[in-house]
Amino acid sequence: MANNKVRSMTAFGRAEVNYSTGTAIWEMRSVNHRYLEPHFRLPEAARALEPKLRETLRKTLNRGKVEMTLTLKPNVGEASRLQVNQPLVEELIKAANLVVPAADSLSLNPLEILKWPGVIAEPATDTNEQSNAIFESFNQALQQVLENREREGAELAGFIEARIKSIGEQVTEVRALLPQILENQREKLRTRLQELLTEIDRDRIEQEIALLAQKADVDEELDRLDAHITETRRVLKNGGAIGRRLDFLMQEFNREANTLSSKSVVTDTTQAAVELKVLIEQMREQVQNIE
Repeated sequence: MANNKVRSMTAFGRAEVNYSTGTAIWEMRSVNHRYLEPHFRLPEAARALEPKLRETLRKTLNRGKVEMTLTLKPNVGEASRLQVNQPLVEELIKAANLVVPAADSLSLNPLEILKWPGVIAEPATDTNEQSNAIFESFNQALQQVLENREREGAELAGFIEARIKSIGEQVTEVRALLPQILENQREKLRTRLQELLTEIDRDRIEQEIALLAQKADVDEELDRLDAHITETRRVLKNGGAIGRRLDFLMQEFNREANTLSSKSVVTDTTQAAVELKVLIEQMREQVQNIE
C-alpha cells in the first residue's frame, strides 16, 4: 500500500464483523521494531488463512512488532445448542481408566474432557461466509492501526521539524559569529606569541596562527549541518518507510556536533555544540519509533 505519510510504529486497532453464526473479532497492537515482525494468534478454524493474512499485512506495513489476535465468538443462539460427542466422551473415559484405577475415575474433571478436540460439536458454519468476515474485520482493524500510526507519525514529524528549525538557528548564529571568533582568536594568539617569543621569526608566528585558525574553522561542519537539515526535511516530506534513513541522518548530525565541540575555542561555539547535541538526542529518541 503506497503511502507518503510519516508513520509511527505504535498503534492499536480493533474491529468486529458479524456473520450468520457468530462474530469475527480482531485486536491488533503494534510497537517499534527494527523489522516487520508479525505474531498471529488464531483459532483452529482460521489457521489456513494465515498466509493470506500475512501477505496483506506485508503490503500495508513495513516495520514494527505487530501482535494480532482473532476471536471467533458464536452467536448466543448457536452457543446454547452445543452438542456433546457422547461416544468420544466414553472413549476418553475408558482411556483414562487405563491410566488410573477405575475407583479414581470420578476424579476426572468434566471441564477438561469438554476441552478435548471434537468433544463439543461445532455449530454448522458457512466457511466462506466466516472467512469473508475474518478478512473484512482484519482489514478494518489494520486500517485503524495504519490511521493511528499516521496520526502519531504526523506528531513525530512536527516534533522533528521543530528541532531541525532550532538546529538551523544554531548553525546560523555560529556562522554569523565565526569571522569575529576567528579574528579574535588570531589576535589573542598573535599578541601572546609576540609577548612570549619575540625572538621567533615573524613569518613563523603567522604560519602558526594560520594553522591554529584553520583547526578552529568550523565552516565546513556548518555547511554539512545545513545539508543534513535540508535532507531531513526532504525525507520527512517524502514520507513512507523513512525510519532507517532518519536514523542514519541522526548519526551524521551527531558526528558534526562532536566535531564542532572538539574545535570549539570560545564559549559561544561550545554552548552551540552542547545545544545541538541535546536537540539531536531528542530527535534520535523519536526517530526510533518511526516506521
